This record gives sequence, structure tokens and C-alpha cells, in this order.
Amino acid sequence: MSNPSGQRIPVNRYGLTEVYSPSPEKPIVDVVFVHGLNGDPHNTWTSEHSNVFWPSQILPPILEEEKARILVYGYDADVTSFTDGVSKDKIHNHAEHVVAELAANRRIRKATERPIIWIAHSLGGLVAKRALIHSSEIQGVKTEHLRSIFVSTYGLLFLGTPHHGSDIAQWGNRLEWICSVMLPKKVVDTQPQLVDALKTNNETLQNIDRQFVQIMSRFHIYFFHEGKPTNLKGTLKFIVDETSASPTVQDVERAVIQADHSHMCKFENENAPGFDLVAEGIQRYAEEAPATIRTRWETEKKERLTAKQAQAAEIYTESAKPTPPSGSISSFGGSSLGRPQKALPSTASEATFDEQYVLEDVTNEKEMA
Repeated sequence: MSNPSGQRIPVNRYGLTEVYSPSPEKPIVDVVFVHGLNGDPHNTWTSEHSNVFWPSQILPPILEEEKARILVYGYDADVTSFTDGVSKDKIHNHAEHVVAELAANRRIRKATERPIIWIAHSLGGLVAKRALIHSSEIQGVKTEHLRSIFVSTYGLLFLGTPHHGSDIAQWGNRLEWICSVMLPKKVVDTQPQLVDALKTNNETLQNIDRQFVQIMSRFHIYFFHEGKPTNLKGTLKFIVDETSASPTVQDVERAVIQADHSHMCKFENENAPGFDLVAEGIQRYAEEAPATIRTRWETEKKERLTAKQAQAAEIYTESAKPTPPSGSISSFGGSSLGRPQKALPSTASEATFDEQYVLEDVTNEKEMA
């Protein structure tokens, strides 16, 4: 696998791999690819006929002016990764991992505020959705760096991702069809319990859909659905049909790729069906993203400063309250030994320290702003 310069770049099976960067120029946008069920960060995006890995071999020249850095993300994507364990939501685990890795990768490169565009195939779209839900819910000061993924995301392109799961029976069938296409035949035939687990544990997948609806208006979104059916045991079926993959949603783009479910994400050249649609969407988002994300970060920093000022005011108010004399009698009366109970030592000094710490933090942020 090579990039436009001809340099061979190995792709890690797990985690992030940078497959292209506009060196020596500094990247302005990050484009992140996420594969789906039984997928692979390399094979999912590689043509079976020409062995072309389009994220690094075809896409970069199109994004030359936008100075995009391109990454692929790999994770354990077997069936059990999309079902609930006894006590764990495994999709949430994948979401936490991609958020943490992406945040770390960008932070050490001083690129925390760089815009992000996601491209996801099939159930990989659920991982991307869950990642953004997780990042949006971050509130703690010590983990606010993980919220940067939510703040920096500008757009998402979903290729064959099932979005509508209101019909539970149909949702289960759709997941079974995805298994039939994306899993080796011997797994489907010899381990039907895995397929059944995916069908019967689809409540988590539906909840992701409902939660994402609450934040999706913030992003630019492009839905793509398969234009050719897949042969399933002699029957032609659309694995994720247009209604599910490209639901009609206000201000959301939608288009068809004339390929079946497993091949709609593999472009062997610039003339491949659907490539222009996908590439143009990525290019347009990459061009528009910097100005929008810059404004969002300005708003985010102001909101964080306001929150810290409120916290400092609360600490100051608490520390200003009168403290009972150290020799006063406890409200609980005498002790079991007949001696008067003394009040606990004053925590005023501790409160003053906390107050000073937060106030200094707020002052520093004001100066930085």
C-alpha cells in the first residue's frame, strides 16, 4: 500500500494509522476512516480487483488545497463487538478508545482544535456516533481534553450505516443480513449464536440512534446507500436499504452508490461509481470546516471560563462563611467519656487554597483569551 509519493505505509490492525499528511505543510483538517463489522482498517477501503487503497492513493490529490491529514482507525470488529456482554456495552468501549486515541494523537501534535471529518462504513457508523455522544457528555475539568473531539467534528459521511431502527423485527433481520455479508460463511453457519446475539441485543444499537439525534444538527451529514443488491443464498437483497441508510432528514444530504454493501466503500479509481460523490463531500467539508470550528472553539472557551468563574465564586462564598470557634461544644452534646466534644478543625485554610487555585486558573484563561 502506498501514498501518492509511492512510499509504503504499513497500516496498524488496531488503533490509528496516519496514511497521508501534506508534509512539509501543516495539516488543517483531519479525515478519519472507521470500518464496520468484521472490517479492517486497510482491507475495508481497498479494491479487491486493483488492490488500490483509496484513502492514501486516490483521495490526497483531491484534498491538496484543503491540506488534509488522513487517518484510518482499526479495532476488534467481530460480532461480539457489536453486542452487549454481561455487564459491558462493547460499542461504548470502542467509542471511548477512539476518542482517547484521537485526542492523544492530536494533542501531542498541537492540533487539538483542528477540524475533524469522519467517514464510516456500515456498523462503523455506530462506533463514530457513539464516540461523539461520549465526547459530548464530558464535563469534568480533568477530562475536558476528550471533549475536543466533539467540539472539533464538522461532518460525517456514512456509507451503508443503518440509522433507522424503530422496527425491531426489521432491525434484527438487517443485522443478520450484515452478518451474512461481512462474516466468513463458516462463522455464520457454525456459530449462529453470535448472529442471534447481534439480533437480540439490538436495543443498544437503537439507543445510539436515539441519542445521536439529539446532537446531529450540530454536524454536516451525508448519507450514502447501496444501489446494488447482494446475493444472499440465492436471494438478492439490499443489506441496508435506502430507508435505513439514507433516511430523509431535514438539511442532511443523501445519495446512492452503485455498488453492493461490501463494495460501496472500495473505489479502485477516480471513475468508480460513487467516488466523485464521496470525494466531493469530503473536499467540501474540509474547505468549509476551519472557519466553523474556529468559531465553535471560541464559544467553547468562553463557556468553560464562565463555568470556572462560577465555581470560583461558589468557593469564595463558602470560604467566607463564619467558622465555629475551635473550642465550641459539638451539637451532639457530651462524649461517651463525659468530656465535651470539640468541633472539627476549621477548613477555611483549605477553602482559601482551593479558591486561590481556581481564581488563578480563571485569571490565566482570561489572559490567554
